[in-house]
Amino acid sequence: MENLTDTLVKPAPNKTGKQVISRHIVEIVADSGEGAQKAGTSFASMSAKMGNGVWTVEIIPSDIEPPPRTIQSTSGIRIRIGSKEITNAGDEADLVVAFNEVCPYSRIEQHAFKPGTKILIESAWAQHDDPTVKESYEKAIADFKNRGYVVYEIPMAEECLKLVPDPKRGKNMWVLGMLCYIYMRDLNIAEDQIRHTFRKKSQAVVDSNINLLHAGHAWAAENLDFQFEIPSIPSEKELVVMNGNEAFAFGAMAAGVEVCSMYPITPATSVSHMLAEAFEKAGGLVHQAEDEIAAIGFAIGSSYSGKTALTVTSGPGLALKTEFIGLSVMAEVPLLIIDVQRGGPSTGMPTKIEQGDLLAVLYGAAGDAPKIVIAPSTIEECFQFTIVARQIADAFRTPVFLLSDSNLATGVQPFVKPKLKAEWMAPPIDQSPWKEGVTPFAWDEETGLSKRPIPGQKGGEFTLTGLTHNTKGQVSYLPEVNQKSTEMRSRKIAAFSRTLKPPKVYGDEEGDLLLVGWGSTRGAIEEAVERARELGGKVSSVHLRFLSPFEPGLKDIFKRFKKVMTVEINYSDDPNAPLITEENRRYSQLAWILRARTLVDIDCFSNVHGQPLKPRNILERIKQELSELVN
Repeated sequence: MENLTDTLVKPAPNKTGKQVISRHIVEIVADSGEGAQKAGTSFASMSAKMGNGVWTVEIIPSDIEPPPRTIQSTSGIRIRIGSKEITNAGDEADLVVAFNEVCPYSRIEQHAFKPGTKILIESAWAQHDDPTVKESYEKAIADFKNRGYVVYEIPMAEECLKLVPDPKRGKNMWVLGMLCYIYMRDLNIAEDQIRHTFRKKSQAVVDSNINLLHAGHAWAAENLDFQFEIPSIPSEKELVVMNGNEAFAFGAMAAGVEVCSMYPITPATSVSHMLAEAFEKAGGLVHQAEDEIAAIGFAIGSSYSGKTALTVTSGPGLALKTEFIGLSVMAEVPLLIIDVQRGGPSTGMPTKIEQGDLLAVLYGAAGDAPKIVIAPSTIEECFQFTIVARQIADAFRTPVFLLSDSNLATGVQPFVKPKLKAEWMAPPIDQSPWKEGVTPFAWDEETGLSKRPIPGQKGGEFTLTGLTHNTKGQVSYLPEVNQKSTEMRSRKIAAFSRTLKPPKVYGDEEGDLLLVGWGSTRGAIEEAVERARELGGKVSSVHLRFLSPFEPGLKDIFKRFKKVMTVEINYSDDPNAPLITEENRRYSQLAWILRARTLVDIDCFSNVHGQPLKPRNILERIKQELSELVN
C-alpha cells in the first residue's frame, strides 16, 4: 500500500481552451467587511441551482474588528463545486480571489493552497500612495510565484470605479461576475441571486450590483485566458439550498416547535436569525434572553407549559447551561438543545471548527444525568433530525441534544426539497381531565416512561422540582426512592436504544481498517475511504448519528476488521510524543467512549487545527495504517 496516490480527475483542455473538470475549489478572501462571503454564498447558491454539487466553508476572523490588511483580518469563504454530490470542503484550493496581498497568507498558514493554485489578486496596491504598501504588494507577488502559484493581477477597483464611487461597495459583485465567466455560470440565475440577496435594498442598489456583475463578466471574457466547465447533475427533483443553521431553523418550524430561547453566541446565532425572519408566521416566538442561563431557563419553563421548546448555544454557553440541563433531566421536562460546537476550552477559537463538546454534553452535569444525543452529518440531516429530536424529547420526557459544529453551521449544500407532513408537528396540548389515581411520575417498570401532566389539566396539578422526588413529585431523601428514580431515568435511554438499528458500513463489511466518525467529518472520511478503495485498500467506514445511546451492533462490526480507528476534530495525544505511554495516553473523545463501551482496542486520528478535515490528510493516515498492518 506504500504506492497509494491521490486520484483526482485532472483538467482536460478542449479545442476552445476551456477545461472540462469534475470538481474545483474556489476561495474568496478579503478584509473583514468587504463582502467576500456574500459573493461566495451567491456563487455557491447559483451553482447549486444550476445542478452542481456544492459545499462551502466560511473563513471568519476571530476578532470583531481586526485591523485591515493583516492576516488576522482575513475573512472570506471556500466553495467546492462538482459534477457529483459534494460532501466536504476538499483539499487545497484550485483558484483564489484575493482583495489584497496579505489575505492569502492567512490561508497559506492553513496549508490551503498548492503549487499551481491560481491567485487572482487586486492590483490597485501596486500604485498605492504609501510606499510600504507598494513594497508589501511587490514582495507578496514575487513570493506567490516562488511558491508555485499562478498569479493574475486584476484591476478590480479600477474597473469598479467606472460604475460606483466606492469600489469597496461593489467589488464583491464585480468579482462574482468574473467568477461567472470563469465557471460558465448562467447570468440570468446570477441576476436573480442578486435580486434575492439585496431584496431589502432599494431598486437602485439592486441595479447597481447587477451592472457590476455584468462588468466583471465582460472584463473576464476579454482579459482572462482560462475557463472551466463543470457539468451539472441531472435531477428531476426540486432542490433547496441552505446551510446547517438555516436547516435547523426550518426543521424547528416543521416540527412544530413554538419557542426558541437563546443568547447570541458564535457560531450558533444565525439559527435564531433565520427563525426571527419567519418564525412568527409559523406561530413561533424567538426570545433573546439576557444571558445563557436565562435562555435555557426560559426554554424549560416554556416546555413545562406543554410544547417542547428549543435553546441554541455553543461550548461556553453549554457550560453555563449545565445546571439547568440537569433540571430538565431530573424534572423530566422535554427540551431540545442545539449545540453548534467551536474551538475550546474557554473562549477558545470562536470562529473555528472543533468536535470538542461530546464529553461535556454526555457527562457535564452533576450526578447521573443521562440524555439523548444526536449528531447530524449533512445539512439535510440538520433539518430532518430536528424533527426527530423534538418527537423523541416529547415521547421520553428528556432533553435531546443536536450536536453540530461550525462546519455544518456555515456549510451550504443542496438537498431534495422536503414535503412537509402533519405528523412532524407537535400535537395539540392535552387539556382533558387527568386520570384519577395516576401520579405525575408513574414510571413504567420496563421502559421508565410516564405520562406528563400539562399545566391546566384538571386533576393533574403536581409539584415540579429539581430535588429527588417520588412518583408523586414529592421531595424525598429515602435511599430506595433515589435509587428507583435514577434507574427509571436511565431506563428511558435503554428503551430508546431498542428503537435504533445498527449503522451501515460504507464499503465492505470486513477488511483491514475501519474508520469511525461522527458529525460533519462524514464527507471527508468517505471520500478518503473511496479513494483508498479505488487503489486497492481494504478499508471501510462507519458514521455514527446517535452518540447516546449508541446504535446497536458496533462490537460485532468492529470485530470484522483488523484495526478500528476513530477520525475526529478534537484532541488526542500523539503516542510517539514525549512522556506519552499506553497508560497515560489521552484518546480523542469518541474513541475514549467506544473503548469503554465495546472493550475493543480502538485507536484514533484527530487534530485541533480549527479547520475541516481534508480527505487527502485522512488518506495519508489510511496509507500509514495499512502499511503498518501489512508489515
